[in-house]
Amino acid sequence: MSWIPEKVFRPRGWMMMAAGLLALLLAQLLGRRDLLVAAVFLLALPPLASAGLHLLAPGFTVKRRFSPAFVEAGTTAAVTVDVHGTTPGGASARITEQLPPHLIDVPHFDYPNPVTPRSLLSRYHYTLRPSRRGVFTIGPLTAKFADPFDVALLTRELDKGEPLTVAPAAVVLPEISLTGGRGQDGSRMTRQQANPSDDDVMTREYRHGDPLRRVHWPATARQGKLMVRAEESVTTPEAALVLDQRTWAYGGAAKMPRRADTLATTPAFEWAVTAAVSIAAHLLERSYVLRVLDDQGHPGFHSSRSAAEPGREDFAGQSGALAVAQSLAALELAAPSRADAATPLADVLADRLIQTRRRGPVIAVTGLLTDADAMILAAAIEAAEGAYAFMVCPDPAHAAGPLNILRRAGWQALAVAPHTALLQAWMDVDTPLALPAPTTGSLHHVPAAAPGGRP
Repeated sequence: MSWIPEKVFRPRGWMMMAAGLLALLLAQLLGRRDLLVAAVFLLALPPLASAGLHLLAPGFTVKRRFSPAFVEAGTTAAVTVDVHGTTPGGASARITEQLPPHLIDVPHFDYPNPVTPRSLLSRYHYTLRPSRRGVFTIGPLTAKFADPFDVALLTRELDKGEPLTVAPAAVVLPEISLTGGRGQDGSRMTRQQANPSDDDVMTREYRHGDPLRRVHWPATARQGKLMVRAEESVTTPEAALVLDQRTWAYGGAAKMPRRADTLATTPAFEWAVTAAVSIAAHLLERSYVLRVLDDQGHPGFHSSRSAAEPGREDFAGQSGALAVAQSLAALELAAPSRADAATPLADVLADRLIQTRRRGPVIAVTGLLTDADAMILAAAIEAAEGAYAFMVCPDPAHAAGPLNILRRAGWQALAVAPHTALLQAWMDVDTPLALPAPTTGSLHHVPAAAPGGRP
């Protein structure tokens, strides 16, 4: 009898009221008082049971915990739900946890499930595995109560649900020339080390925090106190990450479909987000201080709903890596400007990079650039020890012009499609490329001239 609606009454309740109407009709036709009594009973019981459920159903408080607090896409999160009844007793209920549409395994529980005998607290556990990044509402928790006669039904929302932050999954990247030879602690060998020997190594007194591997034992023995090598300078390495967020650059439509659990994004932008979180993790694990900016020179996550500190630019350490991942969870493409859908890169972006003179590389992850955009980025190489660019576009052949501009300026630039493996692109961007011929802008080597002066 699944075709019978169950919003207020159970199928048995609807059948009882139908039987009551029939008994009332027969009592009128046959003049039988016993049928009239039966009709009144059948018609009155379901409404009275429904009223009793509304008046006597216990109150609840719900607490929901996620472990871990936020997860990467494709990993498993454990959820614990505590349902605490405010009054003892109460009818049994069927509890359902409402989940986003892409999480198809909707959990169901039976209430009560006390943690100890006579306890008002019922506890439930389940796991979920989100497949994409975003901030998703887990819940609300709904309960369906039935009366002892199983004729009425009461559906209640026990809470409003709680948000779960799902960060993009980072790809583990290998070492390339981008890190500039710095160690895990930020140390970097200086040029004084060309031909080191125990006689010409410069030393200084040991300072608190110096690694013991830098202790120079012969000098320590001569001086009678701890001495360390001075030719190895330890500085805090810095890097800048520019993340393009312009809708048109990633092939986004002017009006993108929006739902409560859907981000304004495209496959190309998802590639860029994955690249950004992977590059950030790679640098922060190597003790870099990472600065993140958007295409207009603003803090990179100022528009992200999941960012704990939207105005923050600099990130460091493990906490910085978590903050970057959390901020990228709900980062969306910027709404296109009504005046000019093809918003260019802002001049202030290059200005900010040049003025700060960061001691380290600049990495740009962008959509399809125009020649004017490439010129703005090309100027930023003055502020960096190295410059790397990943240009994500559906057809990399359309990026030939901007790539030529960046490469002539000294950038190691690469155009990739959304289906390109990030690990392969990471290795390819470190491969030296021949500069294109100035007259044609070709990305290929200039062919040698054949005898006779003809190509």
